[in-house]
Amino acid sequence: MTAIHDSADSVVPPPSPCINICRMDERSGLCEGCLRTIDEIASWSTLDEAAKRAVWDAIDARHAEWVAQRFKSQGRAQGEKQ
Repeated sequence: MTAIHDSADSVVPPPSPCINICRMDERSGLCEGCLRTIDEIASWSTLDEAAKRAVWDAIDARHAEWVAQRFKSQGRAQGEKQ
């Protein structure tokens, strides 16, 4: 995933993060497809560009955390096999 960081003069609004995999994970409270909260999804169309960029930044942070956790758990699994 990549955050949208257009210049402040940009006329193109940040695109929706939706990838049409719309399932909410009960544990995390995040959509399994786009990693947004239900509030972020519901308010997307009314957010200004700065708020949309903030959502993209939050998605990037969530994705990085997910990758790090996955990498960490795979490392533990590899250590258990030895």
